Amino acid sequence: MNVARIVRPLLVVSCLVLQFAAFRAFGSEAGGSDSQMTVASPEGKVIVRVKASPFSYSVSFNGAAVVVDSPLGLDLKGQAASEKMTLVESHQSTQDATTTPVWGKTNTIRNHYNELTLTFMDGGTPAHQLGMVVRAYADGMALRYRLPEQGGSFVVTRERTGFRFPGDPTVWATSYPAFHNSSEQHYPRERVSDLTTGSIVGLPLLAELKPDLYAAIAEADLTDWAGLSLRPDNDGLVASLSPRLDGNGLVAGTLPHDSPWRVIMLGTTPGALIESSLIENLSLPSAIADTSWIKPGMTAWDHWWSGDTKVDNETIKEYIAFAGEMGFPYQLIDWHWYGEPDDPKSDITKPDESLDWKGILQFAKDRHVREWLWLHSGDVNRALKAGKLDAAFAVYEQWGIAGVKIDFMDSDDQAMVNWYISVVQAAAAHHLMVDYHGAFKPTGLRVTYPNLLTREGVLGNEYNKFSSRVTPTHKLTIPFTRMLVGPMDYTPGGFLNRSPAEWKQTTPTEVIGSRAQELALFVVYWSPLTCVTDAPEHYRNQPGLDFLRVVPTVWGETRVLDGAVGEHIVIARRSGKRWFVGGMTADQAYSYKLSLGFLGSGSYTAHLYLDPAKAGASYEALDQSTRKVTQKDTLTLNMRVAGGAALYFEPAQ
Repeated sequence: MNVARIVRPLLVVSCLVLQFAAFRAFGSEAGGSDSQMTVASPEGKVIVRVKASPFSYSVSFNGAAVVVDSPLGLDLKGQAASEKMTLVESHQSTQDATTTPVWGKTNTIRNHYNELTLTFMDGGTPAHQLGMVVRAYADGMALRYRLPEQGGSFVVTRERTGFRFPGDPTVWATSYPAFHNSSEQHYPRERVSDLTTGSIVGLPLLAELKPDLYAAIAEADLTDWAGLSLRPDNDGLVASLSPRLDGNGLVAGTLPHDSPWRVIMLGTTPGALIESSLIENLSLPSAIADTSWIKPGMTAWDHWWSGDTKVDNETIKEYIAFAGEMGFPYQLIDWHWYGEPDDPKSDITKPDESLDWKGILQFAKDRHVREWLWLHSGDVNRALKAGKLDAAFAVYEQWGIAGVKIDFMDSDDQAMVNWYISVVQAAAAHHLMVDYHGAFKPTGLRVTYPNLLTREGVLGNEYNKFSSRVTPTHKLTIPFTRMLVGPMDYTPGGFLNRSPAEWKQTTPTEVIGSRAQELALFVVYWSPLTCVTDAPEHYRNQPGLDFLRVVPTVWGETRVLDGAVGEHIVIARRSGKRWFVGGMTADQAYSYKLSLGFLGSGSYTAHLYLDPAKAGASYEALDQSTRKVTQKDTLTLNMRVAGGAALYFEPAQ
């Protein structure tokens, strides 16, 4: 297993500055155990203060308190815990860099921050050092612990990092019954005081501190460490790490060692957090030198959504043919293609005997479609432990497989975190892209390994098949919560559209929301590999199908034009010279005046897919039209309950 921190040059870096910072960005007060160090973001909006005694920190944004006097620290096995530290060394630096991601929600990312590196000595006997790195950005802050070389190994038994908000703000937080879970829950609106003491609160957590102040807690660069959740207590929220399965604490390793970043994203609107690139900026750059083979795009699925999985030649070819018709580059063959999943007798390199495997692959190749293969994590793990995963992935590469969808990990303990890295590394070695299902929250691994196109970790469209949990409120909450930290494989595209009153749990699967809203999902929800969920017979000759032929899965620019958590959202995203707009609303009808000022100069052809103006119209119906527009124009988007709007603009010929 190789989980070393690989550092490579970024693809494009400009205006890089590393220097001792000016007084306005950094400060210190007093000395010794009472020292307080301060770092501010380059423009001065975000200020972070770190105290040595008691060991704590605070954060403000535009002069308003975000986190107040919250504890810091790590407890290590065999080392007496101390809440008092002595500052022994500090270093200050500034960086301003521009990077070009392999793919993303924007073409370029500015990484501009002031950094404070601190070294403390605790009050134990013998005394131990603990390092800390604190960064302040215009859109948030981050801190991480640094365990220096002071003996051969360490075991973390507790992380003390706290997040104490002023007052009792509104939060959108998801809770899990146990650390072993699929990260597929709601994010209900509640107060911090409503969170059950001792519960496992997942990340990201969104907080509304004031009408013009939003904060989200997350983590980044999760490498050789346990995943971070939160635990409510009387003083707010404190870190809670997924325990090791061998019982040896929470995290064990060799020194020196860094923790992941503990992140607070900040903005004056919830939409500003969607636009933020803070997670990307805190992640290691691509460890893959040649990324030319990594190609995001749409994929057709299989028959599971419309009934049960049909692993037979005819059904697989039907979905391949549909992908070819639509111009999708991929089709996904889901479970049972290699036999019973998670069974020691199954071989992930041996397709079911009933399948004409060579014929299927040739059928796909003839239609310019490549296959993705579903794998159970248990089968992958057996191959990995037996030293056979590399050989299996080599077989997939020989077959011409595009990528693998790996399912049912359902954990973020340290061993599983390292497993994710080992598997995505092995996939990259054989030019395979990856989609993790049954997965914990994104933490930026996709930046370091851009062959990791997407992951689940979201209560997605599939739940319509067996529950009533995909509510309009949920669909308008996850863009402001789960999507803040990375792409989510929600599997949009259900074309059996129903109003909230009409929807029923049935086969084939229906979705709550209008056809226009379902199209808007392809713009609002971000997933470089977008799995189109429904069956070919539900798509052909349906209104709005042509939108799915043109909508991209990665973007050159993203702007959140309007949004209220759980209520409505309007997002504009650019791809080349074309702009796409997605609007969605939840339990109330909503009207939005869309100013087209984001368009470039000249005339554009606008393609509109809107909820019908006619009262009582079917939720599968659309009002479709085209018109000539310029950046001076305004369009009114009238969205009905559980409705939406999807538009795209292309330069007029």
